[in-house]
Amino acid sequence: MADVDVCVVGAGFAGLTAALRLVQAGRTVAVLEARDRVGGRTFTDSLGNGSYIDRGGAWVGPTQDRIHALMDEFGVPSYKQFNEGANLVVLDGKPHRYKGTVPLKLGPWVTANMGIAFLNLERLCRSIPVNEPWNAPNAAEHDATTLATWLKGNVYSKPAHDLLETGVAGCYTSAASEVSLLFVLFQMASGGGPRFVLGVENGSQDARPVGGMGAIYRPIADYLGERIHLNQPVRSITQDADGATVRAESTTVRASRVIVAVPIAIASHILFDPQLPVDRAMLHQRMPGGSIMKVAAIYDEPFWRADGLTGLSASPGTAAPVTIDACTASGKPGILCVIVEGPNCRRLGRMTESDRRQAILSDLAIRFGPKAANPVDYHEQDWTLERYSGGGMLSHAPTGVLTEFGPALRAPCGRIHWAGTESSPVMCGWVDGAVRSGERAAHEVIDLAYA
Repeated sequence: MADVDVCVVGAGFAGLTAALRLVQAGRTVAVLEARDRVGGRTFTDSLGNGSYIDRGGAWVGPTQDRIHALMDEFGVPSYKQFNEGANLVVLDGKPHRYKGTVPLKLGPWVTANMGIAFLNLERLCRSIPVNEPWNAPNAAEHDATTLATWLKGNVYSKPAHDLLETGVAGCYTSAASEVSLLFVLFQMASGGGPRFVLGVENGSQDARPVGGMGAIYRPIADYLGERIHLNQPVRSITQDADGATVRAESTTVRASRVIVAVPIAIASHILFDPQLPVDRAMLHQRMPGGSIMKVAAIYDEPFWRADGLTGLSASPGTAAPVTIDACTASGKPGILCVIVEGPNCRRLGRMTESDRRQAILSDLAIRFGPKAANPVDYHEQDWTLERYSGGGMLSHAPTGVLTEFGPALRAPCGRIHWAGTESSPVMCGWVDGAVRSGERAAHEVIDLAYA
């Protein structure tokens, strides 16, 4: 049995950052990770010849200070997301080119609906206190309303509705009918509002780390070394007066404190003794993950750039509803990332692999021309099937959850502390939020020694 000051459960960015800060503060640490790799909901996969794809989280934004600080600490530079040219939106089979966050050339009715909806979302986001969204004005009303209901009552143009549903609901990898409006407003407010959330330049997709997210998490893992134990899904955590015992697949750790840094949807798989307080236990039951698939279609070169396109496109309801240029800093090979979320992802997941690939590439060819139908390589990552992720890239709150159980998101339960991007009041849902949560949990533990 290992005996340490702190046991960290999960080696995604939240757990790795928590362990890093604890070790730097002189604490002994053991990190238990269920997978055979570190990185959690980020996963950089090498393709050889210096090329790589990010199968999970990939982007960093200008106000995401903590992930940038971590990059500076380990000497990881970034490069700007390619954004020179026009974006594409396809409605009723017709492509439209535009620049910026909101397409403005879809007709006055569509444009007005899009613009008003953005203004309303921005106004509502400003009313949300991110540290306690359950105390926002009209919190109960917003938490009783789904995003789908809000869209139906505020966006009357069908093309505008479809685009907003694809863009906004896609952030939660779920149908708009599955997500509380209060949660949407909180999550967007945590990042500065809808224009940051959905934006590229100066938005949440402004830049990428050179070498992918793995260029950040791998050196942290190297620093932690043998403190990380892979293939160790945690089965139980038992607290007593003197500490906590964490039992994993083939390892047992005795610690003074435990930081659980796994998705909320996965935390319910752990047996806690004594049982967790009711609000925290209910939170585990009521914040599921969604469905998301990331596809990398790889070409000899990014031919869409020569055609005056950024690679960013949207076509609601298709097999390739959202695409974005995912090339490395060198620009070669050409990589188009296809992001499929929510019900659309579940529909594609029921198809055979060959039929799904054909459907996706056919949609890309309609949008970008015949070259898009013939990639030199093709990779799929269906996070819905990832056992230790619990679905999408962010556990979301359906109606009624935040106002009833939200205060339990960060509150320690005895010797157990909580980390994970969902628990961060700033940049909730991004890697930066995960880093912030890990640092916050580490400081909670460190501060206890001086209390």
